[in-house]
This record gives sequence, C-alpha cells and structure tokens, in this order.
Amino acid sequence: MIKVCFVCLGNICRSPMAEFIFKDMIEKENLSDKISVVSRGTSNEEIGNPIHPGTIQELKSHHISYTTHYATQLKREDYDDFDYFISVDSFNSRFMRNIFIHDYQLKIHRLLDFTPLKKDIADPWYTGDFTTTYQEIELGCLALLKYLIQKYSFK
Repeated sequence: MIKVCFVCLGNICRSPMAEFIFKDMIEKENLSDKISVVSRGTSNEEIGNPIHPGTIQELKSHHISYTTHYATQLKREDYDDFDYFISVDSFNSRFMRNIFIHDYQLKIHRLLDFTPLKKDIADPWYTGDFTTTYQEIELGCLALLKYLIQKYSFK
C-alpha cells in the first residue's frame, strides 16, 4: 500500500481538498486497495477545525464526496508512516523539512511539480479563489496519480 499525505498550512482548505479529490480519483481507477490518502497541516492554528466552507462548496460543485474532517497537525513521527508528503507550496515543503529534521528518503514533493506548471498553489483562505485552487489541485492530482500508476505498475 502506497501512503500519501497531502500537506498545507492549516489543513482546512488546500490539503483536505487534495485529499478528497485524490480519493475520488483512486476510487474511480479501482486503486483504493493500493493507495491510501490523508491530509495534515504544518501549523497548529486550525487543529480540530472542520473543512473550510469554501472547500466544501467547491468539492460539492464537482460532485466530489468527502467525509467529516478535522484539521490535524503533521508530526515528526509521521515521516516513517507515509511514502509521499505532497505539499501545496514551497513554504510548507520547507516547513516539513524543519518538522522532519531532513528528508533523507526524499518523500517531500510539491504537488504542481508533477505538472508542467511547477508552481505553488495559492491559499484560498487569503485569495478567496477556491475555484482556481480546485483546478490546480485537480491538475496536480491527475499528474500525481499518473506518476504513481507508472512507477508502481498499477495498471
């Protein structure tokens, strides 16, 4: 089982959006028995808070199912529990390296680095633009899924 953890700052907007988009994709590809997905935040600011209403609205508009989710913080011990830590931006990639001390197994990746865009995904908490965030996360998730399918010969 390949274990993926999506990571943003608070774990209420971008990373849960990525978690549920990716879960939907792996379910449609019949890969739920091969890939597991969760999300975490690098900050402790939102611990225990539910998904942001803007994220919920965007997921619903694309018919992406989601479950009850409460923000959790990434911890040093998580490093050994996952194969991939997928960050939404460079800031959180750096923050993860601080949390883990260093990334000796090269598990930390930025989501859009799997695409030609190779850029950060803006935080809709600040921009208010959940639609663009959704589009970029979907693009990144499609590319990540393609990468995992090829790397692990899932098809």
